Amino acid sequence: MEKEQMESIAFNIILHSGLSRTMIHEAFKMMRDNSFGSAFEKLEEANDKLLLAHTSQTDLLQQYASGETFDMEIIMIHAQDHLMNTMTLKELALEMLYLYEKLENK
Repeated sequence: MEKEQMESIAFNIILHSGLSRTMIHEAFKMMRDNSFGSAFEKLEEANDKLLLAHTSQTDLLQQYASGETFDMEIIMIHAQDHLMNTMTLKELALEMLYLYEKLENK
């Protein structure tokens, strides 16, 4: 794989996981405002962006699994880190949504 193609995949992962992260933070604000339905919808929207990032990662892993070799660029390491952190943040946000709703219903 050429360096430019690797960078393109990395930037795609960063773009979509970054958009997802922004949406997750918007959902946190909605949770604080007790707009739980809107927060859930925003988290679903964030998940759609996260899936786009994850698809890019999966495509890369499939190429690697099929025997293609390439030099790992630092930008790809950053992209992977960005994606994994956003995935963790999404899981945390879903748990927090549940807790906010539970607190509101007490």
